[in-house]
Amino acid sequence: MKAADTLGTARGPPTDGTEKLTADGAKFAAEMEQAAGEPVRDQGTWTHLTEDIAKATKCTVIGGSGFLGQHMVEQLLARGYAVNVFDIRQGFDDPRVRFFLGDLCSQQDLYPALKGVSTVFHCASPPPSSNNKELFYRVNYVGTKNVIETCKEAGVQKLILTSSASVIFEGVNIKNGTEDLPYARKPIDYYTETKILQERAVLGANDPDRNFVTTAIRPHGIFGPRDPQLVPILIEAARKGKMKFMIGNGENLVDFTFVENVVHGHILAAEHLSRDTALGGKAFHITNDEPIPFWTFLSRILTGLNYEAPKYHIPYWVAYYLALLLSLLVTVISPITQLQPTFTPMRVALAGTFHYYSCEKAKRVMGYRPLVSMDDAVDRTVRSFHHLRKVE
Repeated sequence: MKAADTLGTARGPPTDGTEKLTADGAKFAAEMEQAAGEPVRDQGTWTHLTEDIAKATKCTVIGGSGFLGQHMVEQLLARGYAVNVFDIRQGFDDPRVRFFLGDLCSQQDLYPALKGVSTVFHCASPPPSSNNKELFYRVNYVGTKNVIETCKEAGVQKLILTSSASVIFEGVNIKNGTEDLPYARKPIDYYTETKILQERAVLGANDPDRNFVTTAIRPHGIFGPRDPQLVPILIEAARKGKMKFMIGNGENLVDFTFVENVVHGHILAAEHLSRDTALGGKAFHITNDEPIPFWTFLSRILTGLNYEAPKYHIPYWVAYYLALLLSLLVTVISPITQLQPTFTPMRVALAGTFHYYSCEKAKRVMGYRPLVSMDDAVDRTVRSFHHLRKVE
């Protein structure tokens, strides 16, 4: 995921599947004719029918040049959707995709990318590691409010947000957490605070009476091929000799979710919203449904790329209070110099506590099942980062 945003020019001829849509429209019209016992001859009815069919298969991915966004585009194309991408930059070339480049907070920029589509997937977000509070607020909250308003202006029917399971995490154990847990009163960082604001805005905008339905997908620990964050940062730390210690006893279970499973959850949500608008205004956890010890997962990535796994333990409470003291020190010296410590109490909590989530609601309501198991996901991810492998 990344800081999205964009107007622009379409790159390459749009591929909208017109021939297939016309055939589908003819088939649908014939079925209607048979059911009603009367031929559908009115030209106006036929025009509206083909327009509705075309719109139903057209979607826009906001943030489509990012990590999750690119995987989203690929799966949507494979399922026969016509896809627009709206972003601050064009991250790849594909003649089947129409690119619109511009500012997420500008309705003038955003509107052309949303006009004529039925579904919008909003997965644009700055990387949490940036520590840029102004950017977090502008993209995650202000930009999302603009997305909502522009969707309504453009006649979009469905908005699916990429949220985060961390919106309910406060640094203490969560085991099999469900969607009815309250939002965190003390979010783990400012990024998560703005994700809470974002999710509230999207779910609050759900309005089936006006043919506008919304939902939020809450993945946790997204990883996979082309991931620009988790694996590269982990390997960089290992190269610097910073992955020798693990926090706690190494038994705390955490959800890591393969990117293709995250995309699958988004598409299922969009397709089920079409059939049951009562699902709107709700959030759904999407995970691999295989919680794994935090340090076991990191160790599998490290050893898969020929680095040593952490082998020394620091008691959780020792690490936590050291991080707390460091935070207090940073606060004391802040009038003199500004520091951004990476060793914070909340990051210690992320590494040393249980935080895994139930996706039973998504299973029950949308028929969700992970497409890729954890073993296959780790193997595919490691192989995709062969260029980061340590050479002995």
